[in-house]
Amino acid sequence: MDKISDDTILKLIEAEATFEEGLRKLIVKYQEPLYWHIRRMVHIHEDADDVIQNTFIKVYKGIRKFKKESKLYTWLYRIASNEAITFLNKKKKFANTYSEEGIADLENTLKADNYFDGDKIQIALIKAIEILPRRQKQVFRLRYYDDMSYKDIAEVLSISVGSLKASYHHAVQKIESYLIDNIDYVK
Repeated sequence: MDKISDDTILKLIEAEATFEEGLRKLIVKYQEPLYWHIRRMVHIHEDADDVIQNTFIKVYKGIRKFKKESKLYTWLYRIASNEAITFLNKKKKFANTYSEEGIADLENTLKADNYFDGDKIQIALIKAIEILPRRQKQVFRLRYYDDMSYKDIAEVLSISVGSLKASYHHAVQKIESYLIDNIDYVK
């Protein structure tokens, strides 16, 4: 991420004369991590591009109302997560669990995606995550991929730290079990 602080970005955004500069710096700093956060949810590059664009439109429209009651990056991740969920709901791909057929379709989609360069283990991990209930998926992705603290995840998802720790623990157990059962050379 860009080295500019969130406080500096917010100060630039607050002043009319430097609003656009602040917004550009916000996008430079957060575009890549938010893209990957979204991409892990929607899986397809073109879909992630659409969602990141919608995310930054929402940010543009709402940034002046940002009250600094949360961290800027947790506010951004909340918007990105909600936009990805809205996108998936519209495409009717969002479900708490995938069917076996849906998992096979997901694997084929990932293998056909020019922007996905994962190996067998990465595909297995994605499939394992997709069979989790929605909340466990969200908590696992934010903790594992984005390395967020439990406190920040609680802020993004608006749930208690205790609840999300339990969700993360259950998610890890289910993923480990799935990987052990489905990857030959892990056994």
